[in-house]
Amino acid sequence: LLIVAVARPQASREREIVRGRGVDIVLAMAISGSMAALDFEPQNRLEAAKQVIGEFISGRHYDRIGIIVFAREAFSQCPPTFDYDVLRRLLTDVELAPHLGLDDGTAIGMGLAQAAGMLQNSDAKSRVIILLTDGVNNAGQIDPLTAAQAAVALGVKVYTVGMGRPGQVPFPVDSLFGQTTQMIESEIDEETLQRIAETTNALYFRATDTEGLRQIYDQIDQMEKSEVEVQVFTRYRELAGWLLLPALGLILLEMLLRHTLLRSLP
Repeated sequence: LLIVAVARPQASREREIVRGRGVDIVLAMAISGSMAALDFEPQNRLEAAKQVIGEFISGRHYDRIGIIVFAREAFSQCPPTFDYDVLRRLLTDVELAPHLGLDDGTAIGMGLAQAAGMLQNSDAKSRVIILLTDGVNNAGQIDPLTAAQAAVALGVKVYTVGMGRPGQVPFPVDSLFGQTTQMIESEIDEETLQRIAETTNALYFRATDTEGLRQIYDQIDQMEKSEVEVQVFTRYRELAGWLLLPALGLILLEMLLRHTLLRSLP
């Protein structure tokens, strides 16, 4: 006990104070049937996107992040939150529209408008949408460029990501003999995605594999840094006293027993 006490054990308690503002981010992602394409092997497009987006979320610390998914309609998967555990769990639950029984399609304008609406009441200095799609706008009542103008009015930047290899890509198909693959044409309206990004003073990216997609989100992560100052205060509490008291008691007990029950005779 004395040896451990001399080592001066301590208990510490940290308190973190954050000053400044983070970034409010909405991740808008397509869940149309074409996201089942297998050009991001060994995963399909949707699973590759979920993996990379999950890594992106894990790299943020002081930002509110929300998720929008869209096919023929747009849906709120998670409102902007600091609870990243809930956010990652809801991201894991994202599935293709046909698997959810939803009408298929790609309503880029609806997804963008819904994402901008999430940031309407945000008081963050920086508000960002990262819109990921692998197709052409073919559904919804809102034109993508009209939604981009609405984002500009709200002071929101929209980074757009086109996902998919050009040309023919493998696509899973159910048949009488089980699941097979057939080649389909990969179509992305890059011009519209570029115009959305330019209109909102942001950038357009094209990802043709998982590593390329990861690099895109890493680049956006570097460009949209939180402007916060973190101060950590640590308070230490000495624990040696809890060891010295029983040590003193044992010493006194040893002195007492040495002259009574444990005394040595000549």
